Amino acid sequence: MSLFAIDPGTTESAYVVLNDDGRVAEKGILLNDWVLLMLELTLQPSDRIVIEMVACYGMPVGAETFETCVWIGRFLQKVYPHPVELLTRNEVKMALCQRVAGVNDAILRRRLIDLYGPGRATANGSKLKPGPLYGIKSHMWSALALGVAALSRNESERQEVGSE
Repeated sequence: MSLFAIDPGTTESAYVVLNDDGRVAEKGILLNDWVLLMLELTLQPSDRIVIEMVACYGMPVGAETFETCVWIGRFLQKVYPHPVELLTRNEVKMALCQRVAGVNDAILRRRLIDLYGPGRATANGSKLKPGPLYGIKSHMWSALALGVAALSRNESERQEVGSE
């Protein structure tokens, strides 16, 4: 079983595929149409899917947020009837840091490095000696945080879309 974690964007999305034990099996940033194709070609019935969901935090949003919502819907449609977990950014922060206030991308990245480390040298490694997070960059960090949060969630806490 694998867990596909997707951090959706307006034109491209980051993804990380985690094994049961949390090891990164695959990662990347692809155009959204390629993410759809990847899901179609590689998804197995036993795999889990988690997608970061947009949430309202009381601030105005622009067209990019709505375009991201469209892509979330397209990803859901592509994998239907496969159940999908939708986690908000705040749920990821709570799962990894046990708090929301004051947690930003840098703190989440540090937490992930600590989980896969200890320390950046062990977690990221180098070209000659790659660590488990070698090559993670940009929005892949958000996808990784999403996947790790989903793995850490208790079965009873999961809210799945498409399952009955």
